[in-house]
Amino acid sequence: MTAVAEPVPASITAKGWGWRHPGRTRWAVRNIDLTIEPGQRVLLLGASGAGKSTLLHGLAGVLGDQDEGEQAGELTIDGVSPADSRGRSGLVLQDPDSQLVLARVGDEVAFGAENLAVPRNEIWPRVRQSLDDVGLDVPLNSSTTALSGGQKQRLALAAVLAMQPGLLLLDEPTANLDPAGVLEVRDAVLRVLNRTSATLVVVEHRVEIWADVVDRVVVLDSDGGILADGAPATVLRHESTRARLIEAGVWVPGYRPETPTVRTGSGTDLLQASGLSVARTKRGPAVLSGVDLTLRRQEAVSVLGPNGAGKSTLALTLAGLLRPRGGGLTALEPLARGAGATPYEWKSADLVNRIGTVFQEPEHQFLTNTVREELEFGPRRVARLTEEEVRRRIDPIAERLRLTGLLKANPFTLSGGERRRLSVATMLATNPDILILDEPTFGQDANTWAELVTLLVELIHGGTCVVSVTHDREYTAALGSRIAAVDGTSATLEAAA
Repeated sequence: MTAVAEPVPASITAKGWGWRHPGRTRWAVRNIDLTIEPGQRVLLLGASGAGKSTLLHGLAGVLGDQDEGEQAGELTIDGVSPADSRGRSGLVLQDPDSQLVLARVGDEVAFGAENLAVPRNEIWPRVRQSLDDVGLDVPLNSSTTALSGGQKQRLALAAVLAMQPGLLLLDEPTANLDPAGVLEVRDAVLRVLNRTSATLVVVEHRVEIWADVVDRVVVLDSDGGILADGAPATVLRHESTRARLIEAGVWVPGYRPETPTVRTGSGTDLLQASGLSVARTKRGPAVLSGVDLTLRRQEAVSVLGPNGAGKSTLALTLAGLLRPRGGGLTALEPLARGAGATPYEWKSADLVNRIGTVFQEPEHQFLTNTVREELEFGPRRVARLTEEEVRRRIDPIAERLRLTGLLKANPFTLSGGERRRLSVATMLATNPDILILDEPTFGQDANTWAELVTLLVELIHGGTCVVSVTHDREYTAALGSRIAAVDGTSATLEAAA
């Protein structure tokens, strides 16, 4: 086997650096003065919207030129503009599906190295080494679409490692993974860093996962500049610094914001699954069978289980977006209200104000060019409200979810956490009887997490049924959820959290 050369660790320098997206008055990030030495391992924190992802994208050289935004100051890797040093850095995004290109595992890992014109005889040793590094033990001709979420995340990491970057940039790499997958991806990163000494910058809201394995914590201030910078023990545990971070909404180990107490009641039955079987595709095999579940007003249900077990498929079937493979799924009259007993057969206008769905990838449900238009879309077409009634409905939601200052922004230029809050807000604006959310808390800082939980608790008290696919046990407990535990064959109901 051909020996695989190791990458040279990269250095980072930012001098008054900032970036503003086109058409935005507010800078996504600004006044960043920062030096990161070769081989350092840095955990990058900050409130939702503070500019963490923008900084990573800037370092990866993918923000574009002056026609695609406005840059201030200077940002360099080894003294060179990131756009002129592509290949020195490798970026792994929150959603692995968004960066998978090819159909087979081996081709996917080789793709980046091929684009860097690495000689063919060097590429395949790199491919095998990278797959070994991340612990993805599957044949090279395996289908990329058949992998679980955790496997896809490791595949995306392997594809970046095969490029041998001196700078590894990770944007919430464990965002949608189950607890076992979180540790698998983190440990894969550590194995690579121990072997290559590459520089690491990782953005992650799950601070406790990385706090003990990085050298340094850098916290971005939402108003620009650096809020805190130092060793993890100093930044995360020193009393005065810890208090400032909590106020800013940064998650710190051992802290959970206060939320209202849930008062669940025995509300009216809305939707009943009896012996339900669900499948991801029309002709694909059933991923869950024999599901018995009744959704009621004034309650929360959390769907828990490992990646690939069928949680999202069950949620989309309950939402009327996938046809049941077998068994029964019946909308009872308090929900159906004359639309019929089969949600999958409802017209979209009948569905949206009865069962609202927030997808795992927020951008998959955006339809317009501004945040305001996105919020107004449902109420205008479903409820037939006047202009004044539309404003009275969406303005409080926008304020609660901290979207007021973004109403003129293009939804696709928002941060990951902002896009998630917008996707939730668009469904809240249609006031559905059942709200189904897939990973609703990813990308949220402590303050926006608490506001989202508070808003959902109020909805439950008001009579809404909230169903969440989630790995967030604290969120599940805060909503007082009944638990539907999914194991890849069926779903077992458990008592409230």
